[in-house]
Amino acid sequence: MKRYFLPFIFLAILAGCTASVPSDFEKSTTKAAITPDYTDVTIPPNIAPLTWRYVLPDVTKAVTTFACGEEVLTISGTDVCPSIKKWRSFIGKCIGKDITVTAYVKQKEKEKWKALKPFTISVAEEKVDPYITYRLIAPSYVTYEDLTINQRCLENYKENVIFSNMLISTDENGQCINCHSVKNYNPDSLQFHARQHKGGTIMAFNGDIRKINLKTDSTLSAGVYPAWHPTHNYIAYSVNNTGQSFHTRNNEKIEVQDLYSDLILYDIDLNEVTTVENDTTEWECYPCWAPDGKTLYYVSANFIVRDYGRRDREIIDRYQDFKYNLYKKSFDPVTKHFGPRELVFDAAASGQSVTLPRVSPDGRYLLLAIGDYGVFHIWHRSGDLLLMDLQNNYIRKLNEMNSPDTESFHNWSSNGRWVLFSSRRLDGNFTRLYLGYFDKKGRGRKPFIIPQKMPDYYQQYYKSYNIPEFMKGPVTISPQQFARRINGPTSSAVYHEKY
Repeated sequence: MKRYFLPFIFLAILAGCTASVPSDFEKSTTKAAITPDYTDVTIPPNIAPLTWRYVLPDVTKAVTTFACGEEVLTISGTDVCPSIKKWRSFIGKCIGKDITVTAYVKQKEKEKWKALKPFTISVAEEKVDPYITYRLIAPSYVTYEDLTINQRCLENYKENVIFSNMLISTDENGQCINCHSVKNYNPDSLQFHARQHKGGTIMAFNGDIRKINLKTDSTLSAGVYPAWHPTHNYIAYSVNNTGQSFHTRNNEKIEVQDLYSDLILYDIDLNEVTTVENDTTEWECYPCWAPDGKTLYYVSANFIVRDYGRRDREIIDRYQDFKYNLYKKSFDPVTKHFGPRELVFDAAASGQSVTLPRVSPDGRYLLLAIGDYGVFHIWHRSGDLLLMDLQNNYIRKLNEMNSPDTESFHNWSSNGRWVLFSSRRLDGNFTRLYLGYFDKKGRGRKPFIIPQKMPDYYQQYYKSYNIPEFMKGPVTISPQQFARRINGPTSSAVYHEKY
């Protein structure tokens, strides 16, 4: 007899755990208030489950339904946390469609259930690259020794450390890591900088891990901000002498700026550095290649020092005079010859400053960050995303994705349909990562914060995200492998005169 009772008991348990919509409720015109805000967003079909919490006062119970045609997913609880298995099964049937989300809430135990005004989540047809990489840093100016470069799978919540500089730092000798980048979304070709203790440019390329000193007697510094050439084994870098200034009365307490900056080209195969731009009246920065590798975009500010006896002090005092414009140079990948610079966008003419050019994979659009001054808009509340159509040179702010707070550090997905960027819109203090859909007509959609397993994750986690990039897969080199290479010898690049 037991073999007949067991299946019956098992089914009864399953039925008891299934969430159900209240049978008796009244409709409300109140819109569901949730945190994080995932209302009316467009998501990729391979994103991890969105999780949120209802923030209406005195909510004691909640049931949430996701409806798409005849498909319905029901979740109970004031914390909406769908399982990955159920979410994937449901979303897989909603590709290219809209999901209607309805919240049924009970705000006091004796009150009736209310059905709040539904909102929509649209599921795009195009997937997003499954991995992203970014740097995590504490919101302090003295704890830079504790930095990590991390990777996150967007299809679930799994996060791994690519490298932590605590593996190398000691009580006497600290290390800073920054400016990681991968080539063509490929995690097997990556580089990052380790500065100070046992510093060098760390490059994983063709199955080999290298440690290179890119500083030569003819260049300002080692390479800082990188741009991998899309078809040849080159990397364009800006070389920068960067400092920080602190303000006591300004709402923006810190200003990051360069005392000097130039552009260089590094030939990986020849281990050779060449100067691209080194005008002493220009502050060149943030190189970026067009997808065909025949054009190099970058930003540069013209600044004339009035008194060379106090040059550095003058640069600090006149920080708001630095207005960066967008330029480009033609490039022959075979001869490594650059053409003369051409002005693409004169932001300074309107009293503004642009930074971080990024060309879409199809070569059609160029995304920038624009602010009132300077080149490090992550500290500027005026920082917004700016879109330029390279077919007709039409420029506009990407207000579909902007907020009243800071937007900066942006990148395109490999299919050009998703934009990843950092923003301070959540609380004004920390940069978080947001993902926004970019349609075939050149319009953005409302962006959403990268989902976490628990809805209150960002209220509990006190680190900032920056320099995000997409990857088609995970980095498989361990942090310990990178540490062993950093502890090893350094290869010095050689300087070559301009081609």
